[in-house]
Amino acid sequence: MAKQVTVTKRDGRVTVDTDLNYLFSTMRNGTYHLIIKRASEARTIAQNDLMWMWMQCIEHETGTPKQDVYSYYCKKFLMKTIRIGERLEKVYDTTSKLNTKQMSDFMNKVQADAASELGIQLPIPEDRYFEEFYQQYNV
Repeated sequence: MAKQVTVTKRDGRVTVDTDLNYLFSTMRNGTYHLIIKRASEARTIAQNDLMWMWMQCIEHETGTPKQDVYSYYCKKFLMKTIRIGERLEKVYDTTSKLNTKQMSDFMNKVQADAASELGIQLPIPEDRYFEEFYQQYNV
């Protein structure tokens, strides 16, 4: 059975969320591999909020319900092919499973697609008129 330990390094100090001596004492005899990899953070609330403001804006501009716009972009940018037995099937994830980098990539693709395919400019918080956009589409 795999055990998970979270190690955090901050300001040069390392902390571990588990007593390693106890953890090792619970393990059966054998050889183990210890792998340390950087944890990725889940998408942020701010990313999610901005994405839904963008979906609201696209709904306003096109008349397509924002949930349908969201499904369209998930299908367009999060599609993958999986094997079920001998069959290949196309499926797509939702953004709830994305980490911050993946969510950023997804949003950059949505922003570019909306501009090129729909003629809709979707601002980010650093943009000049973002506050007006926020006031209009923050639901």
